[in-house]
Amino acid sequence: MHRPFPATLLLALALTGGAVRPALAQEGIKLQPPASPAVSERIKDVPAIEAAGVAGLKPGTILFTDHRDDPAKPENGLVPYLDWGKLRPGERAALAPHPGYVEPDYVQTLNGVAKRRHETLKVYVAQGRFVVAKAPESIDLAAYATLGFVAKMDPVIKHKALNPADATPNKDPAAAFAKRPDRPWCEVGTTCIESRYDLEGKLPLGVKLANRLEDGASKKIAEFVSFQSELRTLPPAEIAALGNLTKLDTPVTGGLEQTIFWVNQILRFGKFLAVFQPMPGDPAKTVVTTYVALAIKGDVLDRKQEYARVPVLKNLLPAQVLMGNSSFNTGTSISAGLPTYARNRMIAFADALAKN
Repeated sequence: MHRPFPATLLLALALTGGAVRPALAQEGIKLQPPASPAVSERIKDVPAIEAAGVAGLKPGTILFTDHRDDPAKPENGLVPYLDWGKLRPGERAALAPHPGYVEPDYVQTLNGVAKRRHETLKVYVAQGRFVVAKAPESIDLAAYATLGFVAKMDPVIKHKALNPADATPNKDPAAAFAKRPDRPWCEVGTTCIESRYDLEGKLPLGVKLANRLEDGASKKIAEFVSFQSELRTLPPAEIAALGNLTKLDTPVTGGLEQTIFWVNQILRFGKFLAVFQPMPGDPAKTVVTTYVALAIKGDVLDRKQEYARVPVLKNLLPAQVLMGNSSFNTGTSISAGLPTYARNRMIAFADALAKN
């Protein structure tokens, strides 16, 4: 397995921001682009979606929380994977790649020397809740478990069908830690997807600069994020327990899940989950509870010392990039930071359900 470059990738991103506004970066000033009016009007931030209630929730408005009570702190909202299981065990069981998932252990070869490595993870989790003016039985979830639908959710991410035999954990012994213990990824009845996101704005320039700093490295940093995922509707046996997760007192009628099980850099896994239930007191409407979970490799956040050799970057932490607090966050997708990405993904999904 090649040596990881996620921290250097974040260095590349930071270089880009430093080139744009170096004085502010030196001062460590938090720079978060304001949310667009379309997003700010649609999203209602709440401490907890369960406590907010749905009685007065209008179609088109999304209750949202990502557990960030102090966004000015670089890693606020990021939870160590092991702590996640202790603090919110039901959430981890539903949003990890599979219920028994553990942090990866694998053999890594550096300069011809093989060493065992344990990888720690930190998890970003966003929750959303909105109302659709349709009865649950009128929503055809199978229509959303398709490659074409995923392509509409975020047009700047390009998708294509993936042969299940080519799913990396299914075929690569070095990726055995990412296998499911109960079945192969992308089994019959699921949609298997290969995706690619080309970094936006000035970020590709930052990658080129970082590759120059790493001159002679065996593997250069990619100017894109590629990932493999499995999309499916959840069977009845799996949706029954999701009522305990949403804490909404009506039966769960369906679930839609996209699990990212392989990523080339920065992240280790991700999941988008949508749970459908009749609205309490009004079965002609549907309450949809959505979750976005993304696991960041620990060394992305821990290797701050790499910044010491670039004075302008000393106070610019990798977490600022991922959490959307840097001057060079751009666009509405991954380059904007995880909170913006999660919000926009939920808005796109809510709009699709309302229209179809």
